[in-house]
Formats: sequence, C-alpha cells, structure tokens
Amino acid sequence: MASDLLVTSADVPLQHPGRELRLKIKPSSAARGPLDGGWWPWSTDPAAEFPALIMALSSWVGPARHFAYHPHDWDPAEKTLTVEGWTVHLEALHTMRPNTVALTGLNLKQIRVLLVPPATPGGVARAVLRSASGVDTTATVEDILASNGVSLGGRPATAPNV
Repeated sequence: MASDLLVTSADVPLQHPGRELRLKIKPSSAARGPLDGGWWPWSTDPAAEFPALIMALSSWVGPARHFAYHPHDWDPAEKTLTVEGWTVHLEALHTMRPNTVALTGLNLKQIRVLLVPPATPGGVARAVLRSASGVDTTATVEDILASNGVSLGGRPATAPNV
C-alpha cells in the first residue's frame, strides 16, 4: 500500500525507474528512540538503493556526507558514492547493528533507519515500517523485527500473529 509510505517535497526524486522509495520516517514530534523510521529496499545492491534513500534522508540531515551500514546486509560497495553532485562516504561497519543504516549530514546531524530485508513479504514489511516509524516507538531494531516475525540480519521468519 503506497499510501503507507513516505511523502516528501516534490523536488526529491523518490523513485528508481518504476519503483517507489519504500520509506517511513517518524514525525519530528515523535518519541526519541534508537530509530527514526524504516526503509524497505528492493535489493541488496548499494549502487541501486543508496542514492534515492540518501536524497530523501538529506531532507532531515542536510547535505549528506557519510552513510554507514552493516556489511552483511549488502552486496559489496565502493567507498564513495556521488549523489546529486555530493560525494558521500560509504562505510561498511561490523559494529553497526544489522538491519540498520545511518546517514550523517555536514552539520553532524544523523538519521537512523531500520532496514527491512528486501525479500520480506509486503504485508510483513509494511507492518515493520509502521512499527519503526510510530510516534511512540522507542523499540530496538531487534524488538521491532522479532515482533513482526522477521529474523535479524536475515530473511522473514514466520508471519506474525495478527
């Protein structure tokens, strides 16, 4: 259900050709926690997935300079990526929580989002996005994924009992 997903200003390109950016971010008035929202990419290819996410998240952190991710969640990537003329440093960190990505802007403002594994079934993935972006959500990545039946760092486990 596309209406469940992020809507931002019209000048931010949110789509790959034919594919929407499946992202939900907490409102600024939401409870603070370890996450600011959730993202459900189409693949594990950084070159295909990171640019649109970086552009969208730059609305919150300003011009992006650093993008961190857990290496087991993604295919190998270059050390830098050019997005709309900006050079963004990509860093695969084993110390980063699996199923998490973080974007840092020039002003050191950061936004962290939960990564829903691409192969997650639609209904489950949308439930995870809603959980990660809920106004009262202060749960961890592990708790959000587990409560929706998704294995940490892996593929969907079982469908959640709804």
